Amino acid sequence: MDMLSSWISETVRFLPLLATLALVTASLAFLNRYFRRRWKDNPDLQFRFQLIMLALTLAGGLAVIIALPINDVLRGQLLSLIGILLSAAIALSSTTFIGNILAGIMLKVVRSARPGDFITVGELTGRVTEMDLLHTQVQTEFRDLVTVPNLFMVTQPLHVVRSSGTIIHAELSLGYDVHHEQVRDVLLAAASRAGLKDAFVQIRKLGDFSINYRVAGLLEDVQSLISAGSDLRRAVLDALHAADIEIVSPNFMNTRALTEQQRFMPQPPGRRPSGGKIETRAEQVAFDVAEEAASVEELRKALELVEKELAELKRGEKPGDPAAKGRLEARKERLAAELEAAEARHASGEHKT
Repeated sequence: MDMLSSWISETVRFLPLLATLALVTASLAFLNRYFRRRWKDNPDLQFRFQLIMLALTLAGGLAVIIALPINDVLRGQLLSLIGILLSAAIALSSTTFIGNILAGIMLKVVRSARPGDFITVGELTGRVTEMDLLHTQVQTEFRDLVTVPNLFMVTQPLHVVRSSGTIIHAELSLGYDVHHEQVRDVLLAAASRAGLKDAFVQIRKLGDFSINYRVAGLLEDVQSLISAGSDLRRAVLDALHAADIEIVSPNFMNTRALTEQQRFMPQPPGRRPSGGKIETRAEQVAFDVAEEAASVEELRKALELVEKELAELKRGEKPGDPAAKGRLEARKERLAAELEAAEARHASGEHKT
């Protein structure tokens, strides 16, 4: 009889725990099934679903601990231990989180790069499409969108192409039998034909069998940065072949017998038909999102300038007639409408990508 009473009393002690376990398990299973059914057709809400289930699981665990048949001191110690573990986990994980936020603030304050700029950070090269508090989005020349943590952006050398222009160059090796002044004249003409300004030629290395040259010039239209390098190398090929200069390693003569009259230059192509297909520029395909971001940034800057002029007119710091104020107000409204439309197009393009 005493054993039965003892067993009943122990069972009664564990009834709250068993009831809590059953309730928590049933509730989590029901909610998991409910949310999965409700959001199965919307992948964008999966992250929200995971956060909700994580919070509910933590709450259920706390409820189980509270229902344990133990004394209040031990229960308090368990809750304190769980609080310490959660605090440590949050503190360790927030180091990177806070670091990215501070790095994002630094990028905004320094303004070393803006949406639409060409940048190189680490081994990544592309155009900036978005700069948020935690990350920066870069579109590569292959049209891919790469998300880079801001902490990486400030801990790696960041190369930004200036909007006023950048230097484009190409390197090649020619034999000692070609005079360097002739090479210089031909390469300068090629750089000019490729649309580069202030071109120059450098002798980079005197090798055992050849001379290494570099031709470079200023590209003012940085939007065509990728195609400009290809255009320069194409112009160098055409110019050297037109000047009857072989672009071939001197060692080539040692591996196969050739006649003195033989030249390793392709024959110029025939005249293209007028209806031939026009080659697409790489930038037109690669940087669609970056172009949208750049246009948004330009409209935003233009709107800021107009608002500044209006503020100066209202304060009387800048002389002007009522007609000028009206024109500025109209321009402000037009720019605001264009900016709103451009931001909508940019957001839509990013979502589709």
